[in-house]
Amino acid sequence: MSICDRHIYENYLKILHSELIPAMGCTEPIAIAYAAARLREVLGNIPENMTASCSGNIIKNVKGVVVPNAGGLRGVEAAAVLGAVAGKAERELEVISEVTPEEQAEVKRLCEKGMCSCSLVTGEENLYIRISGKAGKDQASVVVQGAHNHIARIEKNGEVLFEQPQIQTEESGDKSLLNIRDILQFAKEVTVDEVKMLLDRQISFNSAISEEGLSHNWGAEVGRTLYETEGNGLKTRIKAAAAAGSDARMSGCSLPVVINSGSGNQGITVSMPVIVYAGETGADEEMLYRALIVSNLISVHQKRYIGNLSAYCGAVSAGTAAVCGIAYLDGADYDIIGRIIINSLGNVGGIVCDGAKSSCAAKIASAVEAGLLAYEMAKNGRTFAFGEGLVEGDYEQTIRNIGRMGREGMKATDEEILHIMIGA
Repeated sequence: MSICDRHIYENYLKILHSELIPAMGCTEPIAIAYAAARLREVLGNIPENMTASCSGNIIKNVKGVVVPNAGGLRGVEAAAVLGAVAGKAERELEVISEVTPEEQAEVKRLCEKGMCSCSLVTGEENLYIRISGKAGKDQASVVVQGAHNHIARIEKNGEVLFEQPQIQTEESGDKSLLNIRDILQFAKEVTVDEVKMLLDRQISFNSAISEEGLSHNWGAEVGRTLYETEGNGLKTRIKAAAAAGSDARMSGCSLPVVINSGSGNQGITVSMPVIVYAGETGADEEMLYRALIVSNLISVHQKRYIGNLSAYCGAVSAGTAAVCGIAYLDGADYDIIGRIIINSLGNVGGIVCDGAKSSCAAKIASAVEAGLLAYEMAKNGRTFAFGEGLVEGDYEQTIRNIGRMGREGMKATDEEILHIMIGA
């Protein structure tokens, strides 16, 4: 490899290691619980009272989802109280993975007592959480921003104990270097041992929650409904495996998932279709790993233009990327994968995110369905034409166009969704 190629290689490894991390439950309430658990550490005791000051996208994604291990409770306040009472901050996005029945009962009591209040923060980035509280004579606050596990600031009694507002790219990788051609080359050349642990964990965790969703009546049972209405064909199995994981996760299942772009739903969506297809076609373990690299990095590549949280449903990026991974297993070249992206984004790009909840599973199924149609078109040399809407002849420019629309164009949509949801 040239020096430049080696730089890209190492950078892509950093991105994978920073992105593919385990989380339990929807990442927004988990991030709140993580901040609250850190607050308890700073104070040295469970806070007597707390305020959770959150950006609109955080509130939107916490409002309708069940917090794992909270006894069926939903919402910002439940997540914060659970983190403060039972959270283990060193576990980061698995912070509430160990909760006793006694702690669960205490969380319910404190929520009913009104221990925590929630307020909307404006003028901050889309992923912003500030948990403040008091214990005895001490007051403290913890800020999470930019990423669900990124502590940006800690204060106690008016003194700043820690501050690091920006995420350090030397540790997490520079996403601006992502592009389709280099992703495909990296997937082809990467030494398997350097990614095996990460991808084995993604395969194990995400397969387990997918099976849980298919085996039991979680949420709206989108995955099971697909089987009941469409039969047991490969296309159905691909869609249902992804949707079922979301069925369970959005309804409070405590099984962990490996996330992508800060989202468990996206982590499930980029992986399960590829895993199912690899099993059906007899692909060996190494090919599955390489295909998962393609799907994971193409999803991150799309989302970097949009941001972790917006009014743009991340299932679209993940479903598109998953089918790129499937195509890679089939030996697809750069142009076929590029056409998949154009055809999929030209179809369902812009599905609205109105918060984390049971309907996420249906959006996942729709996004994967669109990706599969895009692949069939691409294999036959068919693609949406340059100049039609946001589609460009250049694959990378199409991704940038969609990203701009999701990041800038849908800001007003995002605000209006929040106003509707909170009754403003």
